Formats: sequence, C-alpha cells, structure tokens
Amino acid sequence: MTILYKIDNSLYVNITNKCPCACVFCVRLEHDSVGECESLWLEKEPTLEEIIDAFEKHNLEDYDQIVFCGYGEPLERLDTVVEICKWIKAKSKTPIRINTNGLADLIHKKETAPTLEGLVDSISISLNAPDVKSYLEIARPKFGEISFSHLLYFASECKKVIPQITFSVVDILSGEQIEGCKRLASEMGIALRVREMIK
Repeated sequence: MTILYKIDNSLYVNITNKCPCACVFCVRLEHDSVGECESLWLEKEPTLEEIIDAFEKHNLEDYDQIVFCGYGEPLERLDTVVEICKWIKAKSKTPIRINTNGLADLIHKKETAPTLEGLVDSISISLNAPDVKSYLEIARPKFGEISFSHLLYFASECKKVIPQITFSVVDILSGEQIEGCKRLASEMGIALRVREMIK
C-alpha cells in the first residue's frame, strides 16, 4: 500500500481514493500510479497511525515540501489531514501543501478552510473551468450545480488563513476557457497555474 511517494523533491501523501468529482482528464482513469511509485489504489484507507509510521521512515528535512495529493481528494479525510499536519509541524519546518478540488465544505457540510489555519503553507485548488456549465462538463461533481460557487467560496476563505493560494487548470481546456479562468482568478486576487495534463 503506497501512502507516501516522491515526485521531484516533494513527498506526496496518498490517504484516500474517495473523490466527489470524476474529471474527464483524471490520471487515475488511465494509470494505476504516477511516476515510479507503486499503485496508488488503496486496499483500505490507512489509519492515522499507519500514516505517521510511514512518515517516520523519512527525514522530512530532505524534501522541498510535503504535498497531500494522491488518488483521491485529501480533504475527504479532513480530520486526519489536520492531525498529520500538526504532527509534521511539531517535527519539521518543511512546508505543507494541499492539492484539492475545493469541495470540502460540501463534503463535510460545514466551512472547512478555518481548520487549516496555521497548519497549511500553500493550497492548490483545481478550478478547471471559468463558469458553472463548463465546470459540470469537465469536473462532473456529484454535488451538481452548487459545486462551482462552493469552490469559489472555499478559495476566498482560504485566502484569509493560508499564506499561498493558487488555482490550477489543465492545458486540455480551450484557449477561451483558459482566458476565462485567468480573468476569474484575477478578479479574486488568486494566482493561476496552467498545468500539463498527466499522461
């Protein structure tokens, strides 16, 4: 079971395969893993103790950052993420990043950004569309039309408590859609990164 894996000089954390989206470009539709790691499909969700045991086999200072991003939405396990971040912060100065689809408020039926304050150094939120219609076609969220507005609200709340926030879009979008995402991100005062689709 792959809990931790390395990409470049970052240590990635894979704690769930659950995700409320079914994005048309999702890497897990085509591959069982990313890079040279073993399969990122989990036979079961690792316990907090199992995750910490995995971390204890690594010198965290050897890495540029620790990234919560596996074959699922990490904030599906919000409480576990918070506990792991507290453990990391007590042991290391290595920055923590979360890659998320931004739908944690809908998953947990409450505001979630405040729980990350003081624990997360940066967050990357998958925007991937400039409007509701495009978002439904691309991300295919199980929560339907309300998903897009909740994503934007979550991003605005993260701005208040997390030092660095970025929207990401995948380069399979049309030029017009990417420009729309740039305008939206600019209006919200959030940086935008256009990333290459993982193949």
